[in-house]
Amino acid sequence: MDAFDALVDELAGRGVAAGQLFGKPTLKNANGKALASLFGDAVVFRLVAGSPEHAEALGLAGAELFDPGGSGRAMKDWVVVPAAHSDRFVRFATAALDRLG
Repeated sequence: MDAFDALVDELAGRGVAAGQLFGKPTLKNANGKALASLFGDAVVFRLVAGSPEHAEALGLAGAELFDPGGSGRAMKDWVVVPAAHSDRFVRFATAALDRLG
């Protein structure tokens, strides 16, 4: 996905690098912690539950908490944001990076 590749380029100056997590393209901070991952035609962002960015992301059409196994046990700090909202990807990735340190 071009929007995901653009995130790598946009945040490279802050130590973000592309990697893999569970076989999916992933953005990791300088310490190797995942902050975003490609998931189908969406990007999953690690946004702290209760943060303004988390609420904003969940308020977008088609966004939802990430439930990778479809088991009904969603990961509260991870939000799936559809590609239709790619104009906000940099904002969410930056928020995730800032929170991870």
